[in-house]
Amino acid sequence: MMSRTVWSIWTWLVLAVAAIVITPMVAVIRLATMPFDPGAYHAGRMFRQIGVVMEKLSPLWTFTVSGSVPDDPRRPYVVVANHESFVDILLLCHVPMETKWMSKSDFFRFPLIGWCMRMVGDIRLDRSDKKSGIEALKQSRDRLDKRVSVMIFPEGTRSKSGELQPFKTGAARLAVQAGVPILPIAVIGTRDALVKHDWRFGRSHAEARVLEPIPTDGLTKHDADELTARARSAIAAALGDMRAERGLPPLTVS
Repeated sequence: MMSRTVWSIWTWLVLAVAAIVITPMVAVIRLATMPFDPGAYHAGRMFRQIGVVMEKLSPLWTFTVSGSVPDDPRRPYVVVANHESFVDILLLCHVPMETKWMSKSDFFRFPLIGWCMRMVGDIRLDRSDKKSGIEALKQSRDRLDKRVSVMIFPEGTRSKSGELQPFKTGAARLAVQAGVPILPIAVIGTRDALVKHDWRFGRSHAEARVLEPIPTDGLTKHDADELTARARSAIAAALGDMRAERGLPPLTVS
């Protein structure tokens, strides 16, 4: 049996090759669809196939999507999910709808991947710059107005221990301002796929469970705290069920 190190090298190689192959395809699709697809929906869907390819060609991983996937992929949502590891991004690529990711600025500096993120309209966030946060919310509103969902990890950073951390209110404030629902997604299993501060991948059956949307009709900015709490509670309840299904101990909520 091949070692985890060997399979990890293989999986990183798959990522590199997939990026090399898919990047020019993203560019062609973006140029061809620009006149009638200002939100870069189709180019974005091609870019997310990198995550699908990685999972299909990695013997270490099995990814599944369950729950209430929206019938209309062009109905915009502010999508929120708990954050276990870098592999969350690859898992969520399997959800059959395009979302523009609010991502830290470091990712935009990567060759190929960063270029694609810029081409498809992902949203750059520099956490050390307050003005960047304001601009990120402005860009997020632009994507929602173009009928494309926006993906945010409201915990802000990956959980080191697997516990569910407090949610920031930015996603709720954005959803209220744009008049779109919040779509919570509970993620489990990705922490086993890539432990923080370890470059090697691990064996994992990861699942993204899409939950019922939370409407924002009639809400104002003063309801952001309550809306954030509702989204977090929905994810926490789903994670509790998912952990029980796997025979894992109860979820720790900080």
